[in-house]
Amino acid sequence: MTAHNDSDDGAPPSLPAGAERRYGFRAIGVAASQVAAPLLKRRGGLLVRLKLDWAHIVGEAWAEVSWPAALGRDGALKLRVLPTAALDLQHRVPLLIERINLYFGRPVATRLVFVQGPLPLAPAPAPESPAPPAGDTVQAFDERLAQIPDPDLRAALARLGRAVGAAAAEPPRGRVAPKPGTQ
Repeated sequence: MTAHNDSDDGAPPSLPAGAERRYGFRAIGVAASQVAAPLLKRRGGLLVRLKLDWAHIVGEAWAEVSWPAALGRDGALKLRVLPTAALDLQHRVPLLIERINLYFGRPVATRLVFVQGPLPLAPAPAPESPAPPAGDTVQAFDERLAQIPDPDLRAALARLGRAVGAAAAEPPRGRVAPKPGTQ
């Protein structure tokens, strides 16, 4: 059985008159934001704001050892906490709740629930400093940099030159150098 179309313009019956059907991929961002907006208005927006401004709310020292994970309907804020800082934070719960509620201007958190473990946003390890390039290369590079009048630009180019020189001195990663005489 085929669907009967009463309109004369040839549009499928499910589309309004004048609308054309588009085939292929469509962006989902608009539809997702329309679905998520009511949820974020209720409670999700608070958690997002907590995560974005966590260091500002509780201070840098406590933000390094804790992270807001979830906010329950009853006002229970679940925090991921490093095990070494859990006891100290447990003693400061009233102060943390006060800071959170003061930031929002209304009661948001009524109690804190600690979950000990690694933080989801652990700081990345510091990159290793590159090895210094050969002496004659450094001298030639410094002579060229001496011609640049801006000291900030000169310092930035010097750092770049050291990094490029060190990278050129290292063997390429992922490849094994051929053994002598096997080429």
